[in-house]
Amino acid sequence: MLLKSILSTFSDVPDQRLAVFALLALGILESLANGLLSANEALRVFFHTENCFFVRKELRHKVADAIMGHGVQLPDLFAVLPTEEAHQEFQRELATMRTLCLKLIEEHQLATHV
Repeated sequence: MLLKSILSTFSDVPDQRLAVFALLALGILESLANGLLSANEALRVFFHTENCFFVRKELRHKVADAIMGHGVQLPDLFAVLPTEEAHQEFQRELATMRTLCLKLIEEHQLATHV
């Protein structure tokens, strides 16, 4: 999944780009929470370098960048922590990322209605 391709149709409306980004990220998070994607698969599909670079250079939003930063680190949890602790931290990270996505959506929905 390349965010550059998906979000290019919204290039005239930056707030929509951020809201769509957050909705896509929520879908990935839901897939992670339900076990449809592993942390490594999510890294390969969504949180990869090209998307991180796009978010940092094109979206230029601190919250969007934070979401990607948390996502990139998810596989590392299972590499460095004992299994039970890794699963607990994984759930905390998912909750943090969900909160950030919802904040981004709320912030940019309000901006489009003003």
